[in-house]
Amino acid sequence: MKLKFVRTLMCLTGFAAAAAFSVTSASAADFGGDCCADLEERIAELEATTARKGNRKVSLTITGWVVENITWWDDGSEQNVYQGGPGITLSSNFIITGGAQITNDWSAGYLIQVEVNHNDTLLQSQDVDDAPNPGLPEFANGVYALQTFWFLQSKTYGKLSVGKQSSATDNITIVGVDGSGTIWPANSPNFGDFQGFSMKRNGVVLVPGGAGTFGNNVGFCAATGAGISMDCAAAAPNNNVRYDTPTFGGFTVSASWGEDDFWDVGLRYAGTGGGFKFNAAAGFAQIRDDGFIVPTAAFGTIGRDVNYWQVGAYAEHINTGLFLYGTYGHEDINTLAGYTNGAFTHDDNNAWYLKGGMRAKWNSLGHTVPFVAWQQSEDMLSPFAIAAGATGSSLTRLSVGVSQEIDAAAMNIWLVYKHFDAEITGPAATCANLCGDIDDFQRIEFGGWIGF
Repeated sequence: MKLKFVRTLMCLTGFAAAAAFSVTSASAADFGGDCCADLEERIAELEATTARKGNRKVSLTITGWVVENITWWDDGSEQNVYQGGPGITLSSNFIITGGAQITNDWSAGYLIQVEVNHNDTLLQSQDVDDAPNPGLPEFANGVYALQTFWFLQSKTYGKLSVGKQSSATDNITIVGVDGSGTIWPANSPNFGDFQGFSMKRNGVVLVPGGAGTFGNNVGFCAATGAGISMDCAAAAPNNNVRYDTPTFGGFTVSASWGEDDFWDVGLRYAGTGGGFKFNAAAGFAQIRDDGFIVPTAAFGTIGRDVNYWQVGAYAEHINTGLFLYGTYGHEDINTLAGYTNGAFTHDDNNAWYLKGGMRAKWNSLGHTVPFVAWQQSEDMLSPFAIAAGATGSSLTRLSVGVSQEIDAAAMNIWLVYKHFDAEITGPAATCANLCGDIDDFQRIEFGGWIGF
């Protein structure tokens, strides 16, 4: 860990600072006399002895970010202003990483990521402005270990990781692909946009409770049990064993196996050519688990047997900053229980997402990034909707916004407007209550992100 901050601290506190750092396994220098006379030498010694095991040094670095949003929303009959985070995997967190060199080729390391999800917009609704909810799994309970794993890595043979971590296809078409710098204000999954809000028609709630929310009825991922429309392979890190190859010609292949049972494989590419920067990724995941991400009693009785395919790409013209990003996801649903209603069996769904804009240096703060994004989710029905007689659904999301990067503070701020239009279809005789047009939902979000 870098200890440059002790320059001031040691001069102010003298022997107290020395005592604070003497807990390391190696003995510190003698801090008698003028505490600032050989300050640089002492700082170097402290940095060298911060973490030690035998004669092998293990580094330790702390990074992370803080992100908060203020959101005005309107469901057609009710409006309010909420404050919270952007949802699981994007919320405020700190990350502890480190490693040690074993040979010229081999190294070992670790990562611990603790997320501070004090008010998850994924769980907010017309009646809930303060989430998390203690009735949900650990990732909804405010402070939790999002990732914790160790790894062995070889420049020649690749990287093997073991623990709670992102699987090979978790965020594969988002992180490392979307190079626009607008992941927080606009990304393909419906994290916190409206997932927990009750659907209304003419201002009246259609179905009370969780079964009647937008996410559960028009954006439901059968693979994960989460109403997020895309990134359905893994809505959050899980317990798995993962392998990543070295990079060959810009390509990297990853594969992982997770508990009971889940496996996936992903392909990534990054490169430049013809004045453009390119990123691309594709992945396949097979999920067979009674309670993969959201292990509630209802989902547990249904079980899961789902295949998820996804592909994404990003292109940016280097000179002008004009960019285009797109991703597609498809679920093959092999599960029978809960996905069959009379003669109707729900066996697949599709979702598309496109975003375009420009990364422009219009001021001295950093890049300004205006953007527009469009998403379409088709037939992403939950077992609840199918049980109510639904045979199809459609969700359209339109986003328009601008993000401003502040380079001197490693910070982004943004303002974005999002509009949602949804419809559920099915036979009138069996789907009279749920089916039909849903009242439009809209939100205006002002947010900020600062990294450290």
